[in-house]
Amino acid sequence: MNKLKLGPVLGVESDTRYTLCFSTEPGIVETEVNFDGRVVACQQIGDTPSSRVWRVSIDLPVAEDGKTITYQILIAGELACCRNGRDHWQLYSPGRREEPKIVYTSCNGFSSLDLMHKTQKPFRLWKKMAKAHLTEAVSIMLMGGDQLYADSLWTEVAELRKWNDLSYKKKIARKASKTLQAQVDRFYDRLYQDRWSNEQMSLMLASVPSVMMWDDHDIFDGWGSFPKALQSCDVFQLIFKTAKRYFELFQVRSRENTALLKQDAEHYASAFRFRNYHILTLDNRTERSLKQVMSGDAQWPLLNRYLDNLDEDGHLLVLSAVPVVYRDFTFAEGVLDATPWEEELTDDLKDHWRSKEHQGERARLIHRLLDSAKRRADVNSESKTVILSGDVHLGCIGVINDKARSCKIHQVVSSGIVHPAPSKLQWIGIMAVTNDRDEYLDENRDIQISMLSPFASDKYIRCRNYVTLKVGSDHKLWVNWESEGKDKPYFPIQ
Repeated sequence: MNKLKLGPVLGVESDTRYTLCFSTEPGIVETEVNFDGRVVACQQIGDTPSSRVWRVSIDLPVAEDGKTITYQILIAGELACCRNGRDHWQLYSPGRREEPKIVYTSCNGFSSLDLMHKTQKPFRLWKKMAKAHLTEAVSIMLMGGDQLYADSLWTEVAELRKWNDLSYKKKIARKASKTLQAQVDRFYDRLYQDRWSNEQMSLMLASVPSVMMWDDHDIFDGWGSFPKALQSCDVFQLIFKTAKRYFELFQVRSRENTALLKQDAEHYASAFRFRNYHILTLDNRTERSLKQVMSGDAQWPLLNRYLDNLDEDGHLLVLSAVPVVYRDFTFAEGVLDATPWEEELTDDLKDHWRSKEHQGERARLIHRLLDSAKRRADVNSESKTVILSGDVHLGCIGVINDKARSCKIHQVVSSGIVHPAPSKLQWIGIMAVTNDRDEYLDENRDIQISMLSPFASDKYIRCRNYVTLKVGSDHKLWVNWESEGKDKPYFPIQ
């Protein structure tokens, strides 16, 4: 039987359009997918050093009742199986009157070998999710960045190990060789195949359509928060362009993705409607620098236009990899700016929306979301706006409350599904140099930003977790953190 190199990975681009991507041996010239007897030809979207990548899309009309569709992949007319031996998969399309169950995840990996070796049962939560999916099907999975960790490229790529030994000045001046290019290409090729091959995780990626945004570890730790000379040097740019190509192939599933706000843009901001939800995915990495998160010439105009024209009906979910509402790192950042360790730790602090360089852009984003929330709530009082974030390796919830506009926005943080939470000692250190006092965004103190406490939990959920979201019969959006801890945190957004 033919065996896939990677996948399948399900995607979704509208209320009815589902997509699928996978990779095969490089010499394959024809692939098809059989969706419950409907055979659809696949489109070749790219090649890697060891594989050929394929994409297929299918429109599934919304039925009155939920429907399960079984699909199989055919290579040259013969069945293909995944790396775990499966030769068929199922996806669930929720019915017209059904409240879909949504899952949000982030931080699907390890930032160091030390953490990986110390973590027992690294894929425990994927197993938990797959088991729960059998009882109540997940309709869509939103993934908020760091779907895999590429930080090991600095030690695994031979030419980069040599580059690491150069002085700072020589690093910036060094041109990227063809040898380096080939090695980096092979690194990301292996990385995606290896990291997405876990039995339970690969089952969920094949069974639940996902929407993915990227964060720094999908490139390497701290991308976008380095000094300009280093960020723009030849070697860094080669790594970024290679990581970007793989992100586009397997996470965006090519520029054919119809949800992209602009299909020929450099960034990957996307938006579409799925049942009673508007799902807006920001790109906080492609255009990021020490001075900006999203380009004022490229992504911002598209974002403004989208929010201005958004339907009043339905809830808005906004994916922002780094939390917009979180603890204040200003004191720690100020101290480090004046020390020799500033450059070493800059990516950890300058990445945050509350970094002094990003505070103005953060305020702009909050005001635009509040304007949209107010306009929509005036027509439909039940419409909610929720920011979904990850990155910080714990779970929490916050709220932006605008008294003048009489509206609010909640933010849910879930992180990570694989990456461990900060140790007790690390958390004590974080608490010592940060605070979560209420913040006021305007001089009239009308816009108040606060961290809240989930029910049945401490304010900060310091263990691995993922989130489920579903509207209840009470019209509240119920947020449940599925975690490894003894607590069962939840919060009803109303």
